[in-house]
Amino acid sequence: MFRNDLRSVLVAGSIVLVACGNTPHGAPARVIIPRGASFGQATDSLAKAKLIGWPKMFRLYGRVTGGDRNIKPGTYLLKHGTPWRDIISALNGGRGLVNTITIPEGYTVSQITPLLARTLKVPVDSVRVAMRDTALLARLDIPNPTLEGYIFPDTYAFPIGTTARQAIREMVYDFERRWNPDWDEKASGLKIDRNDLVTMASIVEREARVPEERPVIAAVYYNRLRRGMLLQADPTVQYALGHHVGRVLYKDLAVQSPYNTYVHKGLPPGPIASPGVASLAAAANPATVPYLYFVASPDGHHEFRMTLDEHTNAVRQVRAEKRATKTKIRMLASTAPVEPTKSTTKTAGRTTSRTASKLSAKTASKSPAKAASKSTAKPAAKTTAQPTAKKSTKATTSTTKKKSSAPTTHITTHTAR
Repeated sequence: MFRNDLRSVLVAGSIVLVACGNTPHGAPARVIIPRGASFGQATDSLAKAKLIGWPKMFRLYGRVTGGDRNIKPGTYLLKHGTPWRDIISALNGGRGLVNTITIPEGYTVSQITPLLARTLKVPVDSVRVAMRDTALLARLDIPNPTLEGYIFPDTYAFPIGTTARQAIREMVYDFERRWNPDWDEKASGLKIDRNDLVTMASIVEREARVPEERPVIAAVYYNRLRRGMLLQADPTVQYALGHHVGRVLYKDLAVQSPYNTYVHKGLPPGPIASPGVASLAAAANPATVPYLYFVASPDGHHEFRMTLDEHTNAVRQVRAEKRATKTKIRMLASTAPVEPTKSTTKTAGRTTSRTASKLSAKTASKSPAKAASKSTAKPAAKTTAQPTAKKSTKATTSTTKKKSSAPTTHITTHTAR
């Protein structure tokens, strides 16, 4: 009896020492307690985050103290070394709860704003105001009215009650932490400043689908800048339109905006999205290649060329591949067996043959010349490598009259996508 009592006292003493003897230290760890999770499941999550060392003893401590009966679900930020009593107190009282948000690479301020407002549960207008924080704009020497491009794409955990201004500042500070000081020297060598480099990185971010192509895409744009050519980048036109479009059309190229690189030479005034580290590195370290043009293939990779003639041929090849792919898909779809119902079996054959004959007659009545003219689209760039704004507008107008939904067939961007 005495031994059992002594053992109980020693166990209880050990639990008390472990529960109260540590000191919080280091960066906080994130722990997610799902809705409906038991104290045992919460203990497993804490152990996985290495916030507790003896799960069985922690469960016993929770049972003895009664702290296992009222844990609140959510995402918590807790420091390593936090005493057990404080961990249970946080789980019971909801202290340490955070809101988690992920900003994808290539997101714009207009996309981030409502997402952040919902996450923080604050008015959208408060986020818009924070995006124009004059102190941060001055700190980073940003010449533009918003922090576009400097809200670093990452996953953030903001404690409950975080304001829009506090969240935006944390995201901008993250940009500063990720910025490589060597990139300032690289920018100087490219004869641009940091804002220009971030702008180039944002265009690369929106263009690239294959990671290893980022430095090559950056090189194409730098080559065009050095030659005084228009960048003709579709993502800048999409940004100028103020809303996302699946494909940039000829009529879109006439949008009046300093971000329209089909009309204005040089880089746009500022970034068009939030670039990640890979795109920033590509903008600072472009590939050593002579290309001036590229076109996107259906699978996402780009075909790079040096001359306009080569580029035009590449566009034709990509279009042919795309048409072949669509034809193959239609053929596969048409081979799917269809069983007619009993009520329509007798008339199905007559109806089908009659419809087919009508279609054949209509097809035969069309002249080959007309069919060919409808299936051929004139490219936006005809013979020159540097089409002027006036010529671009003219091409846009004439093509739109024929078929307003015709996709662009321009020099550098997603022609075949």
